[in-house]
Amino acid sequence: MEWTEASIYTSSEGVELLCGKLLELGINGFAVEDARDFQAFLEETSPRWDYVDDSLMALKDAETRVIVYLPKNSQGSEMLSAVRAMAAQLKAQDEEKRMGRLEISCGSLLEEDWENNWKQYYKPIRVGEHLVVVPCWESWEEKPGDILLKLDPGMAFGTGAHATTRLCMELLEQSVRPGCTMLDVGCGSGILAVCGVLLGAKSAVGVDIDQLAAKIAGENAALNGVSDRTRFVQGDLTDQISGQYDVICANIVADVIIRLCPLIPQFLRPDGTFLASGIIDERSVEVEKAIRASGLAIVDRREEGGWVALGCRLAGE
Repeated sequence: MEWTEASIYTSSEGVELLCGKLLELGINGFAVEDARDFQAFLEETSPRWDYVDDSLMALKDAETRVIVYLPKNSQGSEMLSAVRAMAAQLKAQDEEKRMGRLEISCGSLLEEDWENNWKQYYKPIRVGEHLVVVPCWESWEEKPGDILLKLDPGMAFGTGAHATTRLCMELLEQSVRPGCTMLDVGCGSGILAVCGVLLGAKSAVGVDIDQLAAKIAGENAALNGVSDRTRFVQGDLTDQISGQYDVICANIVADVIIRLCPLIPQFLRPDGTFLASGIIDERSVEVEKAIRASGLAIVDRREEGGWVALGCRLAGE
């Protein structure tokens, strides 16, 4: 399959807001190249490296950009138009020119190239007290107490590198109890559902509107030996879901979480927990209002890099 690779040129300061706007558009296939972050990466890792590839070193002086991957079809064309309109609006509002030039350049990319090129940046990530997300092509020297989650995200969102996923995993580590059941709405790569089972959940169901995501999630469950305790389906929010769950998580975007909130009480067990993540800070008040209006109480709030994750329970429980 062929994809459009659209580079949106911005500044280090503008990355966070730009990524938030892309997620609000429903675009989760993107990458960030930020010279400032790469310099920190070099300083952290160079003592352990004898050689750094020239293609990586080129990032040191590169202009900061957010790279969006869109399918070359009618839906992808519509999304690209939405991206152009969003960038133009941000540029018009950026009177102090703090977000860079916000111009877009496009190229083509084959799926197999996209899948392989980014792997050089994706390394094992420790999350919370015990969780370690390990790319399936990497090795990890396991320490006592480590819970390893092997992952090949492919074209689906969810590697553990983004703050939204890490925050949700930290909340999961505090919420999952042995033998509980779990629902992951907008499961992406399946990272949260698989994580829940590895933490002790009896079973986990994941749902995603993207058929490819549901397929990749199933493959990641198999990679971790939990296929018998996980199920992944294609669907919009909860339209393919029945029953009640001890833990429900939704690492998506503010607008979708707001739409999901009224449905949560019917799927959440009386003493269950609802975890919401993927919320940019400037939208958190709206999401919190929707959560409370749905009969839920916020019992935990975590922030990282302008992103917010919320732990919720049914009010009065």
